[in-house]
Amino acid sequence: MVLERASGFPVYQLDLWMGGEDHCREMLYRAASEADVILVEGVMGLHDGTPSSADLAQRFGIPVLAVVDGSAMAQTFGALAHGLATYRPGVPFAGVLANRVGSATHMALLKESLPPGLRWFGALPRDEALALPERHLGLVQAAEVADLEARIDHAAQAIGPLINSIASPVSFAAPPQSEPLPQLLAGVRIAVARDAAFSFIYAANLDTLRNLGAELVFFSPLRDSALPDAHSLYLPGGYPELHLQQLSANTRMRDAVRAHHAKGLPIVAECGGMLVLLDQLAAHDGVPVSMWGLLQGNAALQKRFVNLGLHAVQLPEGLLHGHSFHHACMDTNMTAVTHSFAQRTLGHGEPVFRKGRLHASFVHLYFPSNPQAVAQMFSVSPL
Repeated sequence: MVLERASGFPVYQLDLWMGGEDHCREMLYRAASEADVILVEGVMGLHDGTPSSADLAQRFGIPVLAVVDGSAMAQTFGALAHGLATYRPGVPFAGVLANRVGSATHMALLKESLPPGLRWFGALPRDEALALPERHLGLVQAAEVADLEARIDHAAQAIGPLINSIASPVSFAAPPQSEPLPQLLAGVRIAVARDAAFSFIYAANLDTLRNLGAELVFFSPLRDSALPDAHSLYLPGGYPELHLQQLSANTRMRDAVRAHHAKGLPIVAECGGMLVLLDQLAAHDGVPVSMWGLLQGNAALQKRFVNLGLHAVQLPEGLLHGHSFHHACMDTNMTAVTHSFAQRTLGHGEPVFRKGRLHASFVHLYFPSNPQAVAQMFSVSPL
């Protein structure tokens, strides 16, 4: 969301496991057809995960600029930069940029520590005006940072002169020709929850629903007192725990969602979207607040991650990929219809619950991984 505000364009995820190589190639090719510069922000460390940001960079020839926190380093900065550049042969490593540098003398120490051949792109100072506020699960959402535009402008002025010549032109091969998606959701109107409490939505998920023929209408469970006129309902993840009293007090929305379910109409609820459907939800203070009571059980936010990682789930509709990322611990007597399986060996699966046409799980599904299965989940009648 911050990158969307900074660039003025929608931001998409490139994930070789969730979406696959052809999907990533198609998005890069489409972006290169429309823009002069493409910024790919690596998740976690350069070599973390399988596949990693390094895998993506090597697969598509995307030059890597390592932004390294130099605040507590001198010559070790050079050792770390050297390790990132040489740890894996074949990664197109462009160079390094130092972050949170204390002074001109500190900058000189960092620059001098680099081995020959490793390019120095410059340094950013230790400056609170360049930082972004954080909370559990990551950054404070863009819409909640009152001075975000000023912070972005300040950062642009600081970093612009450093990276004007970062990259040589990169060519992306045309993706394999693919057939348009069948219009399996033609005539289906899907109401999508989108506000400060429900905002973790992949742009590619919305594109997939539209490409399947669906009409999307958006609403706010925080502010609205009724659902839009819709056949299906999508409750994505977000931060319901930050708005418990407002969600609990919105009894008209609660009743509308329960009436939608009582009609046998589809609901897909992911992570935060599932938590609001429970009997009670407690934030980090541990105080339970009544929720919408469509699903039996309670949940409470923990101080540490409960689950994090890439997941796949075999549903009756088909196999879908996605991820899990939450602090909530759930207590329920409901029987799971299946469990996701984690992509990494040490991960643990997430339960998946079904109640009529309601699908609920902590897993954030990536719809492009199986559009036909998604169509079945949102379709009013069997396909």
